[in-house]
Amino acid sequence: MAYMEDNSAEGIDWGHKSVLGEKKHRCTERNSELTGALPENAHIGLPSPAPDIVKCSLISGDCLYFHYGCDGQDDRGWGCGYRTLQTMAWWLCHSWCPPSPKAKCRPPPSLPEIQHALVAMGDKPASFAGSREWIGTVEASLILDYYYNVPCKVVHVRGGGIELNRAAEELHEHFQSQGSPVMMGGDRDNSSKGILGVCSRPEGQGSYLLVMDPHYYGPPLERAALQRLGLVSWKNVGSLDTSSFYNLCLPQTAKT
Repeated sequence: MAYMEDNSAEGIDWGHKSVLGEKKHRCTERNSELTGALPENAHIGLPSPAPDIVKCSLISGDCLYFHYGCDGQDDRGWGCGYRTLQTMAWWLCHSWCPPSPKAKCRPPPSLPEIQHALVAMGDKPASFAGSREWIGTVEASLILDYYYNVPCKVVHVRGGGIELNRAAEELHEHFQSQGSPVMMGGDRDNSSKGILGVCSRPEGQGSYLLVMDPHYYGPPLERAALQRLGLVSWKNVGSLDTSSFYNLCLPQTAKT
């Protein structure tokens, strides 16, 4: 993992792993019946990040919290991008275009399936399949197009408070027009995170991101526990590493 600045003053952990026990457990891979073990809408019930919020935009529909090891594969230290991608894929199937009662929706691809797909489309060499190599926003966009025929907009954000707050405005527009979860990753801060919403204070006073952090390994947790551990929480944009650039993967799901 890349070097991370110490955000302990705010109690923020942007990428350190949370581990509760070592017992392998079942969540979801190809078998969509296993998704019942994953927390749904883990962000519901979070209090407002500040008393003077003037604008707030959130995902539409439901989403699941995918995390390290949730399908029994121990991917600690390299699988965060895959897990964020699985959250986005589940949303596409269940909240963007829900199947009819008799239709079947393709479940989120497993980690091996993601790797094999990237090899098949020529983005990665054959040695990538079965490896412990991470993926980022560009690979996520390729996979969503490959499996779900959904194009993505990848936005590059240079480090620094001004650029990061401009990104907050871009996220407001995205959630209001597209409604889909967003994947965020960077270089110095290379820990993938899902973004489910954005709230802004009066102009010039900063914004907050609603972050779903996949860096948890252990048995399924209830919503309250996820929020208490800060795995689903509002994060001040100012807490992001200003020396790192960030990329945002925004699925383009607006109905035309």
